[in-house]
This record gives sequence, structure tokens and C-alpha cells, in this order.
Amino acid sequence: MLTRIVLATLPLVPKQLMRKIASRYIAGETLEEALARLTGLAQRGHPGIIDVLGEGIADEREARAVAANYVEAARAVAAAKLDCYVSVKPTHVGLTISEDLAFELYSLVARACSGLGLFLRVEMEDHPTTDGTLRVFERLRAIHTNVGIVLQARLFRTIDDIDRLAKGPLDVRMVKGIYLEPAAIAHTDPIRIREAFVQCVEKLVGRGARLSLATHDEHLATSCIEILRANERPADSYEFQVLLGVREELWDRWKSDGHTVRVYVPYGPDWQAYSLRRMRKNPQIVGHVMRKMLSFR
Repeated sequence: MLTRIVLATLPLVPKQLMRKIASRYIAGETLEEALARLTGLAQRGHPGIIDVLGEGIADEREARAVAANYVEAARAVAAAKLDCYVSVKPTHVGLTISEDLAFELYSLVARACSGLGLFLRVEMEDHPTTDGTLRVFERLRAIHTNVGIVLQARLFRTIDDIDRLAKGPLDVRMVKGIYLEPAAIAHTDPIRIREAFVQCVEKLVGRGARLSLATHDEHLATSCIEILRANERPADSYEFQVLLGVREELWDRWKSDGHTVRVYVPYGPDWQAYSLRRMRKNPQIVGHVMRKMLSFR
């Protein structure tokens, strides 16, 4: 009940306190802050993912500015010689305006990344954008070799989407899915979501995809590793991906077991909306919020 009360009142938390809390999960508002956090992670042996926070862009000029920000971030990552790739939400580069615009801007970022030797991940958002995102990804994949996609275990359709993706090299970040979707189209029970995740991993392994296992669920991770080992997949054909500031004790355990653990590092002025979404999803973060609220001066 206390957790529900905290969740309901999160929008009322003073911005100063929210910013202090969010600093654990957000690199900062500037590219320089993101690079500093990525550098610190690299010193601990963790490669990174850089993400400019934001989504739902409805103005073409804003979408083009976002793409330019990503190109700037990619250049900075390359200049710093960091093992890090770029991850972009489709509605942040104009998917809800038009698929052609999103394809154009993704292509712009993909070309820049390719020239710098970097990878680009096409992220996945809520279910109304799934078809458009997959169409844009397939268009990109036909031209660029440095792009990958995100798939969500929560959605019923995902197991079939794997079969529908074109043949050829495939790089997938597998996630449970943070968007709370209608029960008519998505699993809502945590056990069923885990089972669907494992089924998707089995299918992706079967078609030879390179996998990024985005999870903080150690039991799910163990199931996935068993599948990978049973199929004799080498260590460089998969990796774990984790969120900045979340369950760091797992990072070290997985790393000591010989697995690559890559950290998702978001930054930008849109940090508050991202933080609220994460807190609503993750009870562990809510507990941290409660402790901070009680100790804040």
C-alpha cells in the first residue's frame, strides 16, 4: 500500500529531489555528463549504450535536431574510444510523423555510426508503433549492416514477428517490455512474460541471431544461458544489457562468470519523464525513492 501511495504521488515530488534520486539512473542532462559516466563504466570493464532521452516527437524540425544530437553523441563516443553503441527510439526521430522521415533520420545516424565503426539499435515502443518500427528496421537492414532491433517478450505477436523478419544476419535486444499493454494483445502475468522471453530466445538462437539479453532477472538469465550453452553459442555471440544504477551486484557476478555486461546510459533534458516511468515499473527503485524522501535535507 505504501508503494502504491508513493507511485501515485511521484508527479508531486519536488524537482530538486527528483533530480537527486534520478542521478543514480540518469547520466545527466548533457553529453559531457554521459561521456563521463560511460568512461567510469569502461574503467570497471563494462561497455555502454548511449541514449538521448525523449520520444513522441510531433514536429519535423525537432526530429531532425534529435538526429543531429545522436550524430554528435556518436562522434563524441568514437573520439573518446569508448566501447559503446547508439540506441534510438523511433518516435524520437519522427515515426509518428511518417515512416519515411524516421527511415531518413535513422539512415542519417546509421551512416554516421558506420563511418565511426559504431552500431545503431532501433528501439521498440508501445504496440501502436510496432508495425511501423519493424518496417523501418527492415528497410534499414537492407542497406546498413550496423543496425539491430529490440523485441518485447510481453507482446503475443513477438514470437511470430521473429519468423517474419527477413533472412540474413540479425542482432536483437530481447526485453520483457516496459510498456503496460492491453491483456488482449500481451502477457500480463510475470511468469508468462518470462516463459515468452525464453521461447523468443530459443527461436532467435535457432535462426542464428546475435542476442542482447536485457534483464535484471537472474533466474531468467540462467535459463537463457542454458539455452545458449546447449546450442554451443560462443561468448561473443551474446551479452547481458542492464540499466544504469539497477542491481549492480548482478553486473559483477555475470562479468566474473565471463559474460559481457553492457550498461544502458541515458541522458538529456527529458530525464524526469524517463525517471517516473522507471520508478512506476520497478519496486526496487520505488524503495530507493522512499529512503531518499525520508533522508532528504
